[in-house]
Amino acid sequence: MTDKEILDLFTEKANKEKAFNLLVTKYQQKIYYQIRRILIHHEDTNDVMQNVFIKVWTSIENFRQEAQLSTWLYRISYNETMTFISKRKKENTFSFEENEEAEKKNNSIKNTLKSDEDFDGDEIQLKLQTAIGLLPDKQKIVFTMRYYDEIKYEEMAEILHTSVGALKASYHHAVKKIEEYLKND
Repeated sequence: MTDKEILDLFTEKANKEKAFNLLVTKYQQKIYYQIRRILIHHEDTNDVMQNVFIKVWTSIENFRQEAQLSTWLYRISYNETMTFISKRKKENTFSFEENEEAEKKNNSIKNTLKSDEDFDGDEIQLKLQTAIGLLPDKQKIVFTMRYYDEIKYEEMAEILHTSVGALKASYHHAVKKIEEYLKND
């Protein structure tokens, strides 16, 4: 079904649950991987994804259809992911030296990916995912949206509420950091 057909079903109270199930079926995998590439951990990703779909269920009536449905869903997904990251940072009150923290994060990402039964990448994929995981949050989000989801800068600007120029700069910096990591690892 098209997004328009799904949204039309939402207008009839009797079809709201059916419309929601169709929406989840259509977008669940895309949203899962959008979040997973940022958070790495499967359990964290599922928690955030559940929050995304709860937010969709409770606010679909407020969707004005000025943007594409996918853009709206990505925006909710982005917001919920950033909320999760923010909460996680507040919970982690440990103070480490910068190098120790970076090394710990590097090892944590590698160990998580190696132990993940859903990760079937080779050594190069492991290095790439580790490099992406080490990026600052904004660069990580911009890189994954552009590289994996192939979202155009204009749509990304709408989702992330920022300028196309800022997104291009973030993507450029992310690519340079990933290249540097891959050269030195």
